[in-house]
Amino acid sequence: MKRIAEILKNEIVLTVATILAIISAFWIPPDAGYLEYVDFRTLSLLFCLMAVMGGFQRLGVFRLIAQGLLKKVGTGSVRIVLVLVLLAFFFSMLITNDVGLITFVPFTFTVLELLGDKARDRLVVPVIALETLAANLGSMLTPIGNPQNLYLYGKAGLSVGSFLLLMLPYTAVAGVLLIIWSVVVGMRHGTKPEEQGDLSAMSRGADKTGNVTVWLLLIYVALFAMALLTVANKVPYVITLAVTAVAITLFDRKTLGKVDYFLLLTFTAFFIFIGNMGRIPAFSSFLGSIVDGREVPVAVCASQVISNVPSALLLSGFSENYQALIIGVNLGGMGTLIASMASLISYKFLAKGLPEKKGKYLGYFTVTNLIFLAILLGTYYLLALLK
Repeated sequence: MKRIAEILKNEIVLTVATILAIISAFWIPPDAGYLEYVDFRTLSLLFCLMAVMGGFQRLGVFRLIAQGLLKKVGTGSVRIVLVLVLLAFFFSMLITNDVGLITFVPFTFTVLELLGDKARDRLVVPVIALETLAANLGSMLTPIGNPQNLYLYGKAGLSVGSFLLLMLPYTAVAGVLLIIWSVVVGMRHGTKPEEQGDLSAMSRGADKTGNVTVWLLLIYVALFAMALLTVANKVPYVITLAVTAVAITLFDRKTLGKVDYFLLLTFTAFFIFIGNMGRIPAFSSFLGSIVDGREVPVAVCASQVISNVPSALLLSGFSENYQALIIGVNLGGMGTLIASMASLISYKFLAKGLPEKKGKYLGYFTVTNLIFLAILLGTYYLLALLK
């Protein structure tokens, strides 16, 4: 019981998601339909990517890259914040927002640790929050940037060029805002050079793997490439999951401990809750009565409660204005922590590494997201007036 109480205290999001799933089960009792709720592809990719990133971290890959990055850009806080945020912004256009965050958040922790405790303590909350926002904003530009885009892109029958033009104004505004905000964060929260750590003395910290380092690194590179091919729908997720699980079990079993299984359970609980909500007649009827002609604001509001991917799946059954839904669910990824499920990834990394900063992070994340949401919604309504 003590262990359960500790888990409930530390895994607040999982606890809330589980309670919501249980409550929804009173309306929709468990049946075979529950299996259809769960996106096993997403869960499999999350497992594979967390395991691979954990392997890279154990081998000290992030530390070596971080040292190389700092030598290139220097230790100026503004430049470092800009590089970290823009990496997440641009890479998420191609490798999706969740993959981007799984990749770059651990990397960011390593970079900030190399700058010393004072720099890390001042920068970690705003940088991780901005990085998460950047991943969600960058991913909205392309059809493969996130799951809701891939789904609605197929439903809408748009060309790639049409999709890019549809989301380009919002992505461009978001990029400018991110640059401005990153500069402000670097200037306000940055540290002086004399307060930073000695980079030349910071090569320690990577796990020692002896003679197996090179070939083990090659294995993880191959597994990462396979995961990206799965994201691009070139390799079935079942094959990637099986190969990843077997390879890591055989060659680097300790890395399995790096996987955040509670995050996988959190996603599963949300899938069940969202699936049940879609089967409640009163809820479905309510959505049907308000969505027509109001796709963007309804999608934004729905995303705050059930996240943007399920909102895309749900609302597409009540409207064929897919372009408006694409805009709405992408903008709706800003706001609450669960507005985009990818945001939970960053929160979990921070909560695990620096649990004392969870409250501060949630406050900063929410305020920043709401400001960006207000500006980009204003952009939508301005563009609508100009048409």
